[in-house]
Amino acid sequence: MSHQATPPRSLAEALRARDDASLAALLRARPDLITPVPTDLTQLATRAGTRASVVRALERLDRFALQTAEALAVAADPASYEELLGLMAGDEADPAVTAALPRALGTLRMQALVWGADDRLRLVRTARELLAPAPQHPSPTGLGPTVQEATAGMSPGRIQEIVTAAGLPSTHDAVSAVTSLTALFTNRRRMGALLGGAPEESREVLARLVWGPPYGQVTADPAARLRWLLDRGLLLPTAPGTVVLPREVALHLRGGRAHRVAEPLPPTVEAAATHRPQVVDETAAGQAYTALATVEELLKDWHEGGPAVMRAGGLSVRDLKRTAVALDVSEPIAAFWVELAYAAGLLASDGEADERYAATPAHDEWLEQPAGLRWALLAQAWLTATRTSGLVGGRDAKERTLSALGPGLDRSAAPEVRHRVLTLLAGLPEGTSPSAESVLARLSWERPLRGAQRDDDLRARLARWSLSEAELLGVTGRGALSTQGRALLGAPAPKAAAEEPVGPGDKLPVHHHTPPVVEPLSPAEQATASAAAARLLAPLLPEPLDHVLLQADLTAVAPGPLQRPLADMLGVLADVESKGGATVYRFTPGSVRRALDAGRTASDLHAFLAEHSRTPVPQPLTYLIDDVARRHGHLRVGAACAYVRCDDDALLNEIMADKRAAGLSLRRLAPTVLATQADPAALLDGLRAMGFAPAAESAEGDVLIARAHAHRTPPRTAPEPVPDGPPVPDATLLSAAIRAIRAGDLASTTPRKPTAATPVTGGELPRTSPAETLATMQAAVLTGETLWIGYVNAEGAASQRVIAPIRVEGGFVTAYDHTADEVRTYPLHRVTGVAELAEDTG
Repeated sequence: MSHQATPPRSLAEALRARDDASLAALLRARPDLITPVPTDLTQLATRAGTRASVVRALERLDRFALQTAEALAVAADPASYEELLGLMAGDEADPAVTAALPRALGTLRMQALVWGADDRLRLVRTARELLAPAPQHPSPTGLGPTVQEATAGMSPGRIQEIVTAAGLPSTHDAVSAVTSLTALFTNRRRMGALLGGAPEESREVLARLVWGPPYGQVTADPAARLRWLLDRGLLLPTAPGTVVLPREVALHLRGGRAHRVAEPLPPTVEAAATHRPQVVDETAAGQAYTALATVEELLKDWHEGGPAVMRAGGLSVRDLKRTAVALDVSEPIAAFWVELAYAAGLLASDGEADERYAATPAHDEWLEQPAGLRWALLAQAWLTATRTSGLVGGRDAKERTLSALGPGLDRSAAPEVRHRVLTLLAGLPEGTSPSAESVLARLSWERPLRGAQRDDDLRARLARWSLSEAELLGVTGRGALSTQGRALLGAPAPKAAAEEPVGPGDKLPVHHHTPPVVEPLSPAEQATASAAAARLLAPLLPEPLDHVLLQADLTAVAPGPLQRPLADMLGVLADVESKGGATVYRFTPGSVRRALDAGRTASDLHAFLAEHSRTPVPQPLTYLIDDVARRHGHLRVGAACAYVRCDDDALLNEIMADKRAAGLSLRRLAPTVLATQADPAALLDGLRAMGFAPAAESAEGDVLIARAHAHRTPPRTAPEPVPDGPPVPDATLLSAAIRAIRAGDLASTTPRKPTAATPVTGGELPRTSPAETLATMQAAVLTGETLWIGYVNAEGAASQRVIAPIRVEGGFVTAYDHTADEVRTYPLHRVTGVAELAEDTG
């Protein structure tokens, strides 16, 4: 007879009956079970029943699967499928629940939270303890204890009084009395008759308790409406002054349902608006361009070394405000861009004594890449990062403020929530944006325990942040997933949008389909997806221009993004006056002097403008450059502490006579030299504020060229995401783990032939003499038999193995080891003993 006909007596036996595909599904759903790989299926079953692992598995159940587990926790142990269906679908046999229950039960079975045949379903003990009703932690069903549990401490005489008052014949013992009372409460017809005679006020009391909590308070002298219920056991005392509604009574009043509302189907993701796909992609591309420009501007602002690192780590509030002003965004948005650049490995702390933030060498490489690839790197970093900028400004468990780039911002659920939100968007017709509330409702149904019971519903906040950040980054446009966002996700081709136009007053369609299952990508798959997204985005981004439009009012208009060399030079020669679709630069004496200080000559500047302007160079701009260049370097400043020298003593007289020079404390050393105690930089700034154009000089008298010094950190890697538990094993690891578990199980469960030296007792290593071990091994080589051996390795760890000896020579046995699924060689002196395996009786 096949062993599969015998119902399993334990979870280990149930796992032993599974095929490899079923075991692989379990280990994928609960990867903590193979960290490390169990030695056999008994150990796997034990680990699957530990509290930490069960809690983790329950947190990953959807609402209906969790409701099914909660119903099993209040059912008999074991329960039949019919009993479970009654608890879930009620007396009315809700067809939606009836249709969905096999899937939910299959999920619980697959995850080893439920085992046994349909007539003997068992919830694993730890899950039952977590979900069953108790005064300390009420059941999510709102049900209380059974009659048997509630009367456990009650006197036999009182139980007989209740039985009699309920209209039942008295019994000889308390056990049969409780059984009789339970039978009454579970009989729909008899309970209907009993409650039909109840006073209206008593029925109102039951109605208040029926959906939970089932506990109530009573005085030492209960009112008549309560006394009627207490006399008949419809309320049972649990402690002085406390009564409870027994589970069987509540289920009768509920029509057999364990839950007030069963939720077999996930909430639909509703459409908020529909747009033409081309509009979505173009809007998203515009956002992507803004994202690239913002990150470039941020790192350009920190080019010479950014803000200091606080002692506790991160940016100070003042530095975040300054960064927000520089980027012309709000502080939460500035925190997002700073954290994104950090997650992408483009900025980090420099590690110096006076630690500051700065761009990394990877930033320079990033700048050289095409715009599409630069965006894909940012988008991929956002999708997988666990650092969460939305937390900036909040407080940690110790009431310390969370700062941008500081510790405490990692939330391991963030990548999964971002991925799931985008997957829900990918399931909508192309160009459709969802309502945020329907997305949140869907996520809450998919992981009810992950959101409702921890950190102020972190998943809901993560989902809201994901929707807004995806828009900022250009993954979505107008709330709908863009083509490049879909490619980044590795999602399948979208469904066609509805043909009917949606007017302003029309009700938007509700999408009842199930979004496609889009699994997170492996690193190699993600790299391929990112490259595909970059290719799709590239044609939508504006081409960098090699020209500007010079205006007569000393401004230049850049009608689009500029090529980097042009933008860099123009950034030195002029000041940015306004940004937007077209950037306006203004030329001033100070900006021209800045270009001259950087080593450019007047002729260089004229040639540069003539080359890159689509309009003639206006005369006022030519005059401005020539005027500043003529005066540039006429005065020379050096270290005395500082001095000013000039061949034109009249100009020095003019400086000395100027009241604004009083703060510089200048004195004349010679007709052409002035000196001061101020440092050269202060003297340069003071003279420039007075309208002069001095140039700094070296000790040799040469003009010093002032170039911005690029500050870079040493090579830095991007921060590693903080994993949400063990990673999901790949196919190779799963296959190896299942082979090892099965081989170990074979070694621990295969029947052995008893011998005088080796009685068959579970768990002990076989013990035979060296001569007997050698003889048995040699015989097995000739007959091809499989043996059970005990083995002690070099570290002294003992194990049992099932081997098929191939040859025995030189004090070693070479054999195929079924436990390790490979050929191995063992020293005979480390083999404690050997036994032949019993014949398989089938």
